[in-house]
Amino acid sequence: MIKVGLFGIGLDTYWPQFKGLKERLEGYQDHIAKKMESFNAQVVNVGLVDSPEKAIVTGQQLKKEDIDMLFLYVSTYALSSTVLPVVQKLKCPVVILNIQPVAAIDYEKFNALGDRGKMTGEWLAHCQACSVPELANVFNRAGIGYDFVTGYLDEESVWTALRDWIDAARVKRVMNNNRLGVLGHYYGGMLDVYSDLTKQAAAFGTHIEIVEMCELKKYRDAVTDNEVETKLEEFNNTFEVTESCEKKELVRAAKTSLALDALVTNHKLGSLAYYYEGESGNAYENMVTSVIAGNTLLTGKNVPVAGEYEVKNAQAMKIMDAFGTGGSFSEFYAMDFNDDIVMLGHDGPAHFAIAEGKVQLVPLPVYHGKPGKGLSIQMSVKHGPVTLLSVVEGKDDVFLLVAEGESVEGPVLHIGNTNSRYRFSIGARAFMNQWSKQGPSHHCAIGVGHIANKIEKLGKLLNLRVVQIC
Repeated sequence: MIKVGLFGIGLDTYWPQFKGLKERLEGYQDHIAKKMESFNAQVVNVGLVDSPEKAIVTGQQLKKEDIDMLFLYVSTYALSSTVLPVVQKLKCPVVILNIQPVAAIDYEKFNALGDRGKMTGEWLAHCQACSVPELANVFNRAGIGYDFVTGYLDEESVWTALRDWIDAARVKRVMNNNRLGVLGHYYGGMLDVYSDLTKQAAAFGTHIEIVEMCELKKYRDAVTDNEVETKLEEFNNTFEVTESCEKKELVRAAKTSLALDALVTNHKLGSLAYYYEGESGNAYENMVTSVIAGNTLLTGKNVPVAGEYEVKNAQAMKIMDAFGTGGSFSEFYAMDFNDDIVMLGHDGPAHFAIAEGKVQLVPLPVYHGKPGKGLSIQMSVKHGPVTLLSVVEGKDDVFLLVAEGESVEGPVLHIGNTNSRYRFSIGARAFMNQWSKQGPSHHCAIGVGHIANKIEKLGKLLNLRVVQIC
């Protein structure tokens, strides 16, 4: 569970002037804290900061709590001198909550109070916007990054935005603590796939663990018959194992799947990128031509695996999986100009948790562009809204490329691959041109639902650019 800090700001001069104002504002802040807790966050609510002296103490208190991010609730007008010491002390992402109690003051009731003192106190309970430009000015001049949530307490979009920020902070923590395994080597000649591991570690905080084929073989050689039978049961429970799958191929894939499980467990991996070829008939070739079923199982169980040693896409898949939306390994297959759609898929691994219907395990007589043959996955992504994500290493930076679209019904290619049809609001031609112009690799991760807003917030928390195509 992530830990977030929440502090409100006010002005101590007001409290003796306007009876009940402080308690009322504290009530609003407590309401916000309870909503945050319902989004599965541990909230460190330190109350109202209403003086520079209290700001220093609060900053020290929150620093000890080691929070993931900070929410600043503007309860009424407050001096920026009560804010800067807190934020400077913490040096963590800040979101300013410009949240009024209601959508609008009841003007008739307000003006009927008849007492300008009471009227001023009532106004001060609604003047959250008053401090917002002042805070932005000071943060800009101090070089402090921040963002806003603006609205009122009962507004659904306010709580959606808060939930998105908390979800993004949770994914940031996942990426910061993730251990990404790299097994084998790049697919020779795919220059777009080559990546800078140091840049990936710096951008996401990911630890990258280099693992060996010989270790995988060691685990595979130690597999028992009972373990194989258990793994075959898992195949049958997870996949629709077609009759065309030979028993020897199923056993071969089961042994490799068990070895992959052991590799992941031994190195505490949260994701994996792999590719290998080897000499024909080599023991390593035997393993690498039987990995798709096992890697698909891992991917569907929150350890996303990217083929062709696509480290960047393993990162994208992990992000999508951490958001709970899947993240299936994909590349561009074809365009259908009659239906204005783009087809994407891959020969595996896939994310079985986001499949439309049952995932089929089928034999492939040849892995196109790769050695050998073996079992593969055939599935389509659930029909409905989807998000595409690519982690891009550009000329100057690492950034996130995102697009929202829809997985739609229609004919697909039954070639033993994942394969789906996608429609985009800007049309297939414009999508392909604009997506490609950003310079991603030819792989991407696909998840269900529209989560570009969450990815945008994640980018801000990671200090990475986010480019949204549609």
